[in-house]
Amino acid sequence: MSRNTLMGNLKMLTIVAGARPNFMKIAPIVQAILAAQKRGQNISYRLVHTGQHYDAKMSDTFFTELNIPEPHAHLGGGGGSQAEQTAAIMVAFEKELLVNPADLVVVVGDVTSTLACSIVAKKLQIKVAHVEAGIRSFDLSMPEEINRMVTDSITDYFFTTTTWAGDNLRANGISDERIFFVGNVMIDTLLANQHRFKKPDLWEELALQKGSYFMMTLHRPGNVDEESKFSALFEAIIKGAQGYPLIFPVHPRTRQVIENLKVKAAEGINRLSLKDVPNLHLTEPMGYLEFNYLVERAKAVVTDSGGITEETTVMSIPCLTLRDNTERPETCEIGTNELVGTNPESIGPMLNKLFSNNWKKGGIPEKWDGKAAERIVDILLKIG
Repeated sequence: MSRNTLMGNLKMLTIVAGARPNFMKIAPIVQAILAAQKRGQNISYRLVHTGQHYDAKMSDTFFTELNIPEPHAHLGGGGGSQAEQTAAIMVAFEKELLVNPADLVVVVGDVTSTLACSIVAKKLQIKVAHVEAGIRSFDLSMPEEINRMVTDSITDYFFTTTTWAGDNLRANGISDERIFFVGNVMIDTLLANQHRFKKPDLWEELALQKGSYFMMTLHRPGNVDEESKFSALFEAIIKGAQGYPLIFPVHPRTRQVIENLKVKAAEGINRLSLKDVPNLHLTEPMGYLEFNYLVERAKAVVTDSGGITEETTVMSIPCLTLRDNTERPETCEIGTNELVGTNPESIGPMLNKLFSNNWKKGGIPEKWDGKAAERIVDILLKIG
C-alpha cells in the first residue's frame, strides 16, 4: 500500500531553497499551496532551507520580507568550495528525505542546492519537479549552466518561464507531456510585493530623485575576481554615468576585491581610487523591498545578474547586462535589457545611448502576469 493511500491521498511536497534567488521563487509557490489547502485541496509541503546562503542579509531577511513561513528544516550546508558545498548539502538532504519522505521534490532555479537536491531525490526514487527549467546560456564556464543541464537531465516535470525554454528541453528529447509553460514565479513575487516596496534611508540621505541615479550589482567571478578587469569595468561605469549617483549594494565576494583595490590605490599600485568618486555609494546587501524600491525609480540598472533583468523588464527600467551571453534572451528580445558584454570599452557607448533617450521601451513576456505559482500548484495536484 502506498504512503498516499495510508495518508488519504495527501500529496506531500518537499520544496528546496538555498540561495537568495531561490527565496523569491519559492515564496509564491508556498502561498499558492496554502491557498489550495484553504480550498480543501489535499496537498501539503515541507520547506527545506539548505543554508547555501548562510548570511542573514543574504537569506533570513527575505523570509521575513516575503512572508515565507519558517523552514521546516535548515541543513546548514553553507561555506566551502562548490564541491564541498554540494557534498554537504547532498549528505544532509539525504538524511532529511529518509526521515521525512516526499512524493515529489520541488527545486527552483540553478544554484548549487538545485543540483544537489535533485540528485539526492532521484537516487531515493523520488520524482523531481524543476521550476524555471530549460533556460540556457550555452556557456559551460558558468557553474549555473552546469547545474541547469544536470538538473534537467534527471527531472520528471519541467515548469518553464518561456516557450523558448520549452524548446531547449524538446531539443534534448523531453516529451511535451512533461513540459508545462507556466510563466515566471519571480514575477509573481515582484507583482505581489510592488505596493510594499520600502524606501531605504539612503533615499533621503543622498537626496535621490526618480530617474536621477543608477543601480549596480556585480558578483560574477568572471567580472569581479580578476582585479584588473573589475577595475577597468568599474572605471568605465563611473565615467559613463556622467556624475549621476551610482548605488552599489556590494555582494560579499565583490567587497573583498574592492577592499584590495583601495589598499593598492593607497599604495599607488593602481590608478582607480574609490575615494575620488563622490557619486559612488557602496552599501551593504539590501533586502528585497528596499532594493526594488530603488530599482523601480532608477534611471537604469547595471548588472551581471540574470534575475534582475527579469524584474527590470517588468518594471520597464533600462538594464545594461555586463555579460557576453544570457540564459534569459526574452529580456533582450522583448524586454528592456541589453547585453553590453564584458569589454569595458562597450559600456560608454551603451550609456550614451541611454542618455540620448534612445533606449527601447520593451514589453512583458507571455504569462509573466503574477499567476505562475497558481498554475504550478494546479498542475502538481493533477500529476501522479
